Amino acid sequence: MEILASLPGVGRVVLATLLAEAFDALQRRDYAALRSLTGVAPVTKRSGKSCIVVRRQACHDRLANAMYHWARVAVQHDLTSHLKYAALRSRGHSHGRVLRSVADRLLAVACAMLKTGTTFDPSLAAQKSAC
Repeated sequence: MEILASLPGVGRVVLATLLAEAFDALQRRDYAALRSLTGVAPVTKRSGKSCIVVRRQACHDRLANAMYHWARVAVQHDLTSHLKYAALRSRGHSHGRVLRSVADRLLAVACAMLKTGTTFDPSLAAQKSAC
């Protein structure tokens, strides 16, 4: 629990929602399942010559809401998340689409931290983003 609580943007409500609604996927450190449950994994629709990518509608509503707020707060308080947000917005992506991308990155970081058993270190994240 303290590993997830150390991530930027995770508050009591987001942490409680993650633990209550996605406990099994978190326990297995299953990144793909977490992406699908939280709604950050996009859906590609192909038909003939057309190919569009849309937001996943088949997801857990409470988890999707928690991920939205987690990403929103992380953008405000974490430099790496803010830089990713700014870069994607400058490329013309919508606010919601960009927050789902930030949330996807945060899920990947959370799974990696759970696998290694380490807490979030902002100085290490700043060093990696500077490289």
